[in-house]
Amino acid sequence: MCHTARRDKLIGPCQRDACRAILQVGVLLLFVGSSALRGDEPAPIKVLVERDVPAPMRDGVVLRANVFRPDSGGPYPVLVMRTPYGKSGSGMARYVKAGYIVVTQDARGRFASDGKWESFVRAKTHDAEDGYDTVEWAARLPGSNGQVGTFGGSYNAFLQWRLAPLRPPSLVAMSAYSIPARYQDLEGPGTIRPGRRLHWWIVAMTPDMRRRENRQGTTARAAAQKKWSAGDSKKWLTFAPYLKLPREVFEDETAAVHYWLKNPHTDPWALHEGVKNVTVPNLNVIGWWDHCNGHMLLDRTMRTEAATKTARDGSRTIIGPWAHGGLGRRRYGNIDFGPEAAFDIAAYEIRWFDYWIKGKPNGIDKTAPYRIFIMGDNRWRDEADWPLERAVEKVLYLTSDGKANTPNGDGRLIQEKPSSDGADWYSYDPENPVPSLHGPRLFQIPTDQRPLARRKDILVYQTAPLTERIEVTGYPTVELHASSSAPDTDFFARLVDVAPDGMGRDVSLGMVRARYRNGVDKPSLIKPGEVVRYMIRMNPTSNAFKLGHRIRLDITSSDFPNYDRNHNTAADQNADAQLKKAKQTIHHGQPHTTRVVLPWIP
Repeated sequence: MCHTARRDKLIGPCQRDACRAILQVGVLLLFVGSSALRGDEPAPIKVLVERDVPAPMRDGVVLRANVFRPDSGGPYPVLVMRTPYGKSGSGMARYVKAGYIVVTQDARGRFASDGKWESFVRAKTHDAEDGYDTVEWAARLPGSNGQVGTFGGSYNAFLQWRLAPLRPPSLVAMSAYSIPARYQDLEGPGTIRPGRRLHWWIVAMTPDMRRRENRQGTTARAAAQKKWSAGDSKKWLTFAPYLKLPREVFEDETAAVHYWLKNPHTDPWALHEGVKNVTVPNLNVIGWWDHCNGHMLLDRTMRTEAATKTARDGSRTIIGPWAHGGLGRRRYGNIDFGPEAAFDIAAYEIRWFDYWIKGKPNGIDKTAPYRIFIMGDNRWRDEADWPLERAVEKVLYLTSDGKANTPNGDGRLIQEKPSSDGADWYSYDPENPVPSLHGPRLFQIPTDQRPLARRKDILVYQTAPLTERIEVTGYPTVELHASSSAPDTDFFARLVDVAPDGMGRDVSLGMVRARYRNGVDKPSLIKPGEVVRYMIRMNPTSNAFKLGHRIRLDITSSDFPNYDRNHNTAADQNADAQLKKAKQTIHHGQPHTTRVVLPWIP
């Protein structure tokens, strides 16, 4: 029997693909418990794998999937993961052993699927319709009970948020995690965050694009990563301007990327706008250092605007001390968040779908809407809302005797507003930016800031050792008064937890690009030398500054290549390569009071 569901009937190529898929069925023997059967114990579970099973979309394009299923019993619900990264299906056996059929599908135009790939830089793609058609196709697979869940993180989550507003009838629940609502939450203001984004295009995306078109160049991800590690990274990360990057970087998506770089005020995503049409609950798992937390706009919108009470009340958010590339980890280098930080996403997803799809009374419905990890205390806590309604503003003011450069300077954070004006300054040179302290995959991660301690282009303000625990949970903000010798520049604010042994673990980061201080849709240059007030909303966090620790705020103008360097010119830096130095002055005290406002949990 052909394993491809039919809309009317399959055309010849689909039939041939389906037959090939049946012939390619492989059997992986996965034994549970003892291999010796005793009494009424169930037989060992076997996982049947059907490869490149064709699924016709409404426009006739055929997408291909691997289907993993239990070898007996059923019918079973189906879990669907759509991905642009290759559908190998590593780790799917866990879900099959839990009683699910699992489908991993190559997105349109990727790997084994037909059609033309349309990246998420485009506002209009086939992703929503392809997702809908795939869910309904999966519901009709042999052995399916007609109920479907979708799962996966990052881009795989993006594809879920595209399809969910179309309300496929067979969709029951989602686990779309680690993706922001807006594209501008992923990138920097008006430009590319080169560390992660250029690596993503060059290593993960364009090799398969070249392979499909039989073009010259690297056609496999492993080979692209090898070239990147061997020296290509420096070439691409320091390339300027981005609008003159050669075609090999973006390949067929060059025009779409260029359009966004020329129109950064547009948002090709706006995933939160589709939430009002979503009817099923979602499980989100993100990290405090996850560049995809997107200020948790999707989560808050689901809680208040989703189309059904089930979606609004049933959705859950889990936030741990993790980065995008390490969800569930407890350690990053010399930073250890303790055993409670370790989290098994797959196990929790299975529990999630067991409740929503199978109806198992496992207590998922009794859990809190938000489960957050309080760093410092290194423990979990349940919360009913986000941001926390009980948070109180705790204000600390910046002051110094004019020498706040480096942690050995005289910069201080104090509770009393300074009575007289003061200032500190540094030189920002985009040819020598403050280097990002991140991992080899170029994800922003929790780091010890001590390697940057000697840089004179970072101003450091810190409290005296604390005599009580201070918990900061929410969005720290910095009201910054600064002047620059340049018509455009950047300012970064980093909240740091300084331990008695000197380790300075970063807690939260925020930045502002001067020309976009009023919004990306309202660019306005600054007048060199004029004191300007900037509001920097930092990333969401939860951290307990313990007894004897210090609260520290670092101010600088770069974090490269985590963020693009500001060129310090009036030109469009996506189109112009000129770099200039800038003198940056941070003002504090009357009449230009600079302060950090902490969401304090008394």
